[in-house]
Amino acid sequence: MTTSPTSSTNSTNTATTGSSASQQIAGNFDEFLQMLTTQLQNQDPLDPMDTNSFTQELVEFSSVEQQIDMNTNMSTLISLQQATTDVSALQLVGSTVTVSGTSATLASGSSATWSLNSPSAATANITISNSSGQTVYTGTASLTAGSQSYSWNGQGTNGVTEPAGSYTLSISATTASGQSVTVSTQVQGTVSAVNTSANPPTLTVSGQTVPISEIQSINSSGSSTSSLSSSLSSLNSTISSLNSSLSSLNQLL
Repeated sequence: MTTSPTSSTNSTNTATTGSSASQQIAGNFDEFLQMLTTQLQNQDPLDPMDTNSFTQELVEFSSVEQQIDMNTNMSTLISLQQATTDVSALQLVGSTVTVSGTSATLASGSSATWSLNSPSAATANITISNSSGQTVYTGTASLTAGSQSYSWNGQGTNGVTEPAGSYTLSISATTASGQSVTVSTQVQGTVSAVNTSANPPTLTVSGQTVPISEIQSINSSGSSTSSLSSSLSSLNSTISSLNSSLSSLNQLL
């Protein structure tokens, strides 16, 4: 399992920076008040200084101080949300998921399977490549409108059975009238690792790295499905909330 202290380190650095900035502005504010008091005490009674500018500067200092406090609190909120995201993502380890992707695993004695979604009936040209990028199989398939699966038994175009491993499918499809259609592909696999240093976290599914946002469904059974689906829903909500917080923070800066 892949984990990283990067997120917590960044949050700590942000909080430290905010604290340092608060201390600096506090020192400048005290110095400004001392200078203002000294000037007022030593002003010419017959030609008093205009205090409007001083008042304006006091207001500006106060606004900056409040903004620094707000940014510090926002950093704390982001840190807590990131921790929640990481915990939710880790719960997906060991589950079988469907994700957007083109690479599927061919195991010994079984087939590599892809889920295809075509907007209309079409004839597809299929090309399958191995992990080195070499084409091992080409063929055609008839697609119907909607979702369907495509399985490859591992036999190459030359009749030789390819070894177990990861294989990538590429597809181009046209309708009976010759119009090109875009076919989306998904694959199923088991989540073997989670990288929490990425934002949002990434998953290792059947040897390939995919963002957690690309999960289409969780295919576990029983109560675990409900639990994982709830975790995924909570995770997506947390990510949305985190992005909203970052957007609000950027507007304040």
